[in-house]
Amino acid sequence: MTLRQKLLLVALCTLALPVAGWLYVRQMETLLREGQAQALVASARALARSLVVVDAPLPPAGAAWYVQQSNVPITVDGYGDDWAPLSAWAQPLDRNARVMLAEDAHWLYFYIDVRAAQRHRADAGDRLALSADHLIVSIASGDDAQRYLLASAAPGPTTAIALDAEAGVLPDRINAQWQEDGGGFHAEFRLPRGLRLDHFGVGVHLGGDGEPLSVDNRPLLEFSTSLSQELSRLAPDGVRVRVLSPDAWLMAQSGKLQLPDQSLADRPGWLASLIYRSLVAGRLDDAGAWAEDAPRIDLPEVRRALKGKPSTSWRTGEARGSVVLAAAMPITMRGKLHGVVLLEQPSRAVPLLANRALFSLLIVSFGVLLVAGGVLLLFATRLTFRLRRLRNAAERAQDNDGRLDGPFPLIDATDELGDLARSFARLFEVVGGYTDYLRTLASKLSHELNTPLAIVKSSLDNLDHAGLPAEAEPYLARARDGVARLGALVRAMSEATRMERAIAAAEAEDVDMGEIVRGCAEGYRGLAGGRRIQTELPDAPVRMHVSPELIAQALDKLFDNAVSFTPADGWLRIALRPTPDGADIELANQGPPLPAAMQGRLFDSLVSLRDKATPGDAPHLGLGLYVVRLVAERHQGSASARNIEGGVAFTLHLKGMPRQRLA
Repeated sequence: MTLRQKLLLVALCTLALPVAGWLYVRQMETLLREGQAQALVASARALARSLVVVDAPLPPAGAAWYVQQSNVPITVDGYGDDWAPLSAWAQPLDRNARVMLAEDAHWLYFYIDVRAAQRHRADAGDRLALSADHLIVSIASGDDAQRYLLASAAPGPTTAIALDAEAGVLPDRINAQWQEDGGGFHAEFRLPRGLRLDHFGVGVHLGGDGEPLSVDNRPLLEFSTSLSQELSRLAPDGVRVRVLSPDAWLMAQSGKLQLPDQSLADRPGWLASLIYRSLVAGRLDDAGAWAEDAPRIDLPEVRRALKGKPSTSWRTGEARGSVVLAAAMPITMRGKLHGVVLLEQPSRAVPLLANRALFSLLIVSFGVLLVAGGVLLLFATRLTFRLRRLRNAAERAQDNDGRLDGPFPLIDATDELGDLARSFARLFEVVGGYTDYLRTLASKLSHELNTPLAIVKSSLDNLDHAGLPAEAEPYLARARDGVARLGALVRAMSEATRMERAIAAAEAEDVDMGEIVRGCAEGYRGLAGGRRIQTELPDAPVRMHVSPELIAQALDKLFDNAVSFTPADGWLRIALRPTPDGADIELANQGPPLPAAMQGRLFDSLVSLRDKATPGDAPHLGLGLYVVRLVAERHQGSASARNIEGGVAFTLHLKGMPRQRLA
């Protein structure tokens, strides 16, 4: 991972700023909600108390039968097709029966569905009717009450007969329809609305049960227009108010969910609404359960209010970018629960404020992130550039044997990189001085050793003419041999110095590198003995601006080094390969691999891998590969060595000598 990537990773830590701001905006939105919810709960509490004080027609406490408004004509035929739109709100009687009640402008309709596995049939006028499947229907209007026996021996029209004495305005018979299916039976009848019924009860008796019959008698409830008018006088502006019975039936309603008019510029768009719902808003309920046309609102908030605990909920509004707050408050009078008042208030203020705060935060955070990222990127780029200058200067000094080609960069800087640059500069000054000393050591030694050698040689000559005894002759011969070897060393060191000067002064010409390599390879075949020499040359000419003499001299040194390590029946391979900026000459030989510690020092002066010379052999100073390196550097290239399978390969990477410009 680069330095810039690491600093970029550090810069990502600034993302904690928008995250913290986002959490703050969510907390702010929660506080705004809580404040608005508390205000609406206070309004609901005040409205519930006002309904009690003004003696509004509240629903009675306890269970009741709710009469729904029928929007389609109902035909009394005993079938439930006409009741399908109202069946979702059927009221259970017990585990086997359910009841539905509806009204229109003239009639009050009743539908009773009973599930029974077995049937025991008898007509209402039959003496066995009370032991067969039958219904006991109870109705009341003011002080008048009557019970009816409803039974039938076969599907079709039937008559419910009165069981009690004359009951004022109530009829003594009720015409009904009785129908059966595979799972039970159902009865349907209607009564005129002019009877002003206020209570209704029904009891189901199945002939196989044998249990005593009980009639569930409850008051009748319906949507109250007078209570709705009372709500319209007491309800706050901009709020829809609904009053529910203790069974969550809708008794009265006033107001609409209407938002104040806003300009198109102030209305939130789809993106703002999406961001609010996804990032800012807490949990919002589904608006489907709060449908306006539902006669019963059985929701968790309403159920909590029916238990005596005020409750609130938030849901998505019908208008885009709006929310609706609902508050349910129980209505109690003389310690009894008479229902729930439900207030619903639409609002765009909370989403609008939250979105504005979030957008402002995002814009500021994005700007801060851009500035911080840009500053860190510039800083990382400048730091990387300075480090690369140090690296390039160190690599150039390393390629130049520790000598600097100019002032070391960043030595005037006052920071830690400046300290590092000054330390590197001092280090390379020491290394360069030591390298220069080693470079001139051979010439200094050859110059300093010439005079002592001459003195020793003349002294040995004088001793030879002085007539030494015979037993001293071997010692004199050994001394002469040592002087000769030492003279050869001095001449070799002088030759290396002269060779450096010759290489530096060599002139170049445009030649075909293939011809040079081919000529050298043919000349080496007579010197290789039993060793095999392979050549790999390109078909096309490789024209370069080089010094042919230096190239041949470098190949001679490489061949001499390779032959000394190649077995008598081994192989050597000379290859020329063109490159985009020059050519590579490779000389590979079979033999022992290079030690890992010597691969980087092999082309230095006075470094050799050959065994110590035996008496009579010429000494090896390790100057051959050093000359090879000098030739490669003279041609703006380099020399390298590597281990291959079964041997070693030496490569000259040549780019050519620079062309001289005419004045």
